[in-house]
Amino acid sequence: MSLDFVFGLPKDSASNTGVVIFVDRLSKMVHLAAVPDTIDAAGTATLFIDRVFRQHGLPESIVSDRDPRFTGKFWTSVFAVLGTRLDMSTADHPQTDGQTERANRVVEDVLRSICAETPKR
Repeated sequence: MSLDFVFGLPKDSASNTGVVIFVDRLSKMVHLAAVPDTIDAAGTATLFIDRVFRQHGLPESIVSDRDPRFTGKFWTSVFAVLGTRLDMSTADHPQTDGQTERANRVVEDVLRSICAETPKR
């Protein structure tokens, strides 16, 4: 499983300006959730449990970048309780999480296209 955020999108009706992207690295299934730019580790963990864990179960590992939302004490506790590990990609080698980075580009392009084509109400 890998996960990342895309921010800087136009606001939705709930004032969310980002999405968290969860990618099942085996099936390539992508799960998205709209998030505010103020989302924290607890909120991200809740989304993970609600959106991903229920469908895919417990992953052996989770790959992410070094975003503070993934490196906080809360995540450390969650991984300890669930018995999984967090593998961090490095800034020098973002290709470690290339699958998610590609999904990020596709999702961001599609969302920006939809927002540009849909007039504001």
